[in-house]
Amino acid sequence: MGGPVFLPIPGVRLGTGPAEIKYADRDDLVVMELAEGTRCAAVFTRNAFCAAPVSVARAHLDTASPRYLLINSGNANAGTGEQGLQSALELCRSLANSTACSADQVLPFSTGVIGEHLPVDRMKAAIPEVLGTLSESGWAGAARAIMTTDTLPKLTSRTLVLQGHTVTVTGMAKGAGMICPDMATMLAFLATDAAVDQRLLQICLERAVQCSFNAITVDGDTSTNDACVLVATGQSEFGLIEDRESDDFNALCHAVTEVCMTLARAIVQDGEGATKLVKVQVDRAQSHAEASQVAYTIAHSPLVKTALFAADPNWGRILAAVGRAGVENLDITQVQIWLDDVCIVRDGCRAEDYTEEAGRRVMERDEFVIRVELRRGDFDASIFTCDLSYDYVRINAEYRT
Repeated sequence: MGGPVFLPIPGVRLGTGPAEIKYADRDDLVVMELAEGTRCAAVFTRNAFCAAPVSVARAHLDTASPRYLLINSGNANAGTGEQGLQSALELCRSLANSTACSADQVLPFSTGVIGEHLPVDRMKAAIPEVLGTLSESGWAGAARAIMTTDTLPKLTSRTLVLQGHTVTVTGMAKGAGMICPDMATMLAFLATDAAVDQRLLQICLERAVQCSFNAITVDGDTSTNDACVLVATGQSEFGLIEDRESDDFNALCHAVTEVCMTLARAIVQDGEGATKLVKVQVDRAQSHAEASQVAYTIAHSPLVKTALFAADPNWGRILAAVGRAGVENLDITQVQIWLDDVCIVRDGCRAEDYTEEAGRRVMERDEFVIRVELRRGDFDASIFTCDLSYDYVRINAEYRT
């Protein structure tokens, strides 16, 4: 079988190599080279214990235009104190010295086990080999090298035509556990050859993240290392996008959002031990925040998630999650709950025409929707989640062994 399909981005080259950070005989170090003049937008985890590379990347973005991203798997460099910060800075300096740029033009990213120090010497020794593999076609190898408990690489592309000129967006991501991004162990890197005003590039990324990476959960844990980066090399033949209200900007935002949503969905589908992809949709709430609160309460419930794994239409668990979601003055007689097109709760209690057989048929599917109608407003929200299986416990129990 072939690897994931992608389109290269002019102005972006990627290389990989083995630094034996956690495992032998696999690539675990990535360099992403950006052409001169590339603009960069980013969002990061809101976890207070943010990893050392997050702190360094934020600081470097404030002072310089990035030329290189340095990404490693196998070790998060989180919870490592001052030594962790110095390790990240030392690796930035090492890559800078090898490429004739300044250290603050290097953004570091790490993913893996928390609380252990990076093998800096091995990583520095591997940098020249990685640089020797830089290629516009290096996306597939990079998508594999950043994997931890992922079972497959996550990589996708979109094209759009702006006033007769083709523009491309390509993105890769990793993540399978510790997934409940709040950005702004999830990393995502996207690139386009469009030329975009810096402020608009950040707006574009934040819009895309809000309805994709910020609308998924595997286990309710927000990582210390979450980061999502969007770079624009400006090497397409189309001119600079600098009008927020323009059709061109909206078209680019749509393409970037499509890439983010495809990657986000792939993260949930590849959730640790997951066997089902489930969309939780809450309709007719009084606010988007209220709808989102109910959706996440359902998606984070261990009792709901284990029922999903067992294909057990134990609708009482969903009903209880809605009831404890903190909705003020909820009129339970208005609530309806559906599994795809099967109504299981109507008027606040079990629907008269519901049967366990019908519910089980839906829950035995690989993908389905849990839909809740609160019938108290005009707002809605949806998120993607997965079931909680035996393998999730095994993978995380054995994570450091």
